[in-house]
Amino acid sequence: MTDEYRHVPVMLQEVLDQLAPKPGEVVCDCTLGGAGHTVELARRIAPDGLSLGIDQDDAALAAASERIGREVPGARHLFLKGNFGDLDDLLVQAEVPEVDCFLFDLGVSSPQLDAPERGFSYREDAPLDMRMDPGENTLTAAEVVNHYNEADLARILRAYGDERHASSIAREIVRRRQKAPIETTFQLVDIVKAAIPARDRRRGGHPARKTFQALRIEVNHELESLERGLDAAIRWASVGGRICVISYHSLEDRIVRHVFGEMSQGCTCPPDLPVCVCGNVPIVEVRTGRPILPSEEEVERNPRARSAKMRVAVRLDATHGNGGPRP
Repeated sequence: MTDEYRHVPVMLQEVLDQLAPKPGEVVCDCTLGGAGHTVELARRIAPDGLSLGIDQDDAALAAASERIGREVPGARHLFLKGNFGDLDDLLVQAEVPEVDCFLFDLGVSSPQLDAPERGFSYREDAPLDMRMDPGENTLTAAEVVNHYNEADLARILRAYGDERHASSIAREIVRRRQKAPIETTFQLVDIVKAAIPARDRRRGGHPARKTFQALRIEVNHELESLERGLDAAIRWASVGGRICVISYHSLEDRIVRHVFGEMSQGCTCPPDLPVCVCGNVPIVEVRTGRPILPSEEEVERNPRARSAKMRVAVRLDATHGNGGPRP
């Protein structure tokens, strides 16, 4: 495996505990990366289980294939290029009837962030790109900053980056692009620094961090893809199938909580009705009332885990129980 894809999987033991993979099961890592989680899952479903993996990055797919072949020889696996937002199509392509374990680790892999030419990093001067899959996605960060109106820019920075200076940054972007197109990461960094008061630039990490995060989410439609992917995973999960999601910021966690909450909703009829007429039955059982957090030891060992939150749901048999007496 290339050095770029040697990274420590976040909350590995918690993932194994919650998914509890068994020999012969089908597991799907929807965010394959360097296959750190997948390799350990594959060990536990061998020899007859099937490991599916999804990633948008060709280098990640190649590195993961090499690693699983070396570390779990003979393991049945199928790694597919794509976005988990298209999970329905990818699982049809994989020709599996159902999946026993789903994992979503929503952190962006370090190799993508660290490759200067990808335009993700505010620490390297590069073209403003930020596309996870340049072959499929035509929208770049440069397109966003040069063509979105001021109100939409402010909305994105506020909603996706929790940026308190969103309006000032959006105003400065529009002012600068009237003089010349904004084409590089360092041009954008200078704009952000100019828009944020000096006292605020000195705290809370790099001043452009939130702006770059917000643009990355917008360019790659990350939140829409997450909701579609979770909906698909719940539909494809076997009865008793486990779905585990590791998120890293509040917007992602909110979507996971909302989707799991909606799918775990049972009868909504007024309590004085003797018979259920709504027909709603819970599709999943949520195992995590509160998210599981990484241990202090893991955070010290792997700072990438610091903001991680894990939520887990289990697929129920929803083919019975429509109508009839109230419980």
